[in-house]
Amino acid sequence: MSLDPPSAGTAGTAGANVDEDEVAKFSALASRWWDPDGEFRPLHRLNPIRTDYVASRVDLAGASVADVGCGGGLLSESLAARGAVVLGIDASADTLAAARAHLEESGLHVDYRATTAEALADSHPGRFDLVTCMELIEHVPDAAGLVAACARLVRPGGTVVFSTINRNPRSYALAIVAAEYVLGMLPRGTHDYARFVRPSELAAWGRAAGLRLADVTGVAWSALTDRFRLRRDPAVNYLAAFEADAG
Repeated sequence: MSLDPPSAGTAGTAGANVDEDEVAKFSALASRWWDPDGEFRPLHRLNPIRTDYVASRVDLAGASVADVGCGGGLLSESLAARGAVVLGIDASADTLAAARAHLEESGLHVDYRATTAEALADSHPGRFDLVTCMELIEHVPDAAGLVAACARLVRPGGTVVFSTINRNPRSYALAIVAAEYVLGMLPRGTHDYARFVRPSELAAWGRAAGLRLADVTGVAWSALTDRFRLRRDPAVNYLAAFEADAG
């Protein structure tokens, strides 16, 4: 996969599908992204589950991947380790700096760029076998627009995988009250319940963008084992795989 050189600057420009407050919030934590016992501990625990799920849907060996909202690069590195050719994009220059710094330790290759899915889709439409968008859709102003941008990035017949949080009383109790205020698994204010996404909403946005929902799988955390596992029920966290129209 060969892409044009990145343009200067970052994605946080006026009119972009970016919440600058959200970018600032995660940028402030960038230096601790790779601390497995820090603020991003849940992501470290979740990442193997996400990676295995993606690998079960797509042959990663040699696959061209756009990891949208890559943050500090947890998933990007995991996909690269399985043979994928990965472009990780994020709106935060600080988190990308953390991602690039960790690459020097891992010895893997990932191309990191400060841009948005919409901007990349304008310049490189249909260029990727796989697009991943994990834990981002609930942090942008226009969730449907993000889904449409991911659909424009993937090649005909390719795969798009989202990971997000359902919107219902149970998800509010577990993902916000318990995770942020009772157990302290996440910093308070990490999530906005109003931005949580029901699977039916995600499926509708996907259909409008030319994507077919192929699978929805729930993700559950066990307090006894401090581990995540896949399950049928998508009541709280869930993964959703879409297939692009073959054209």
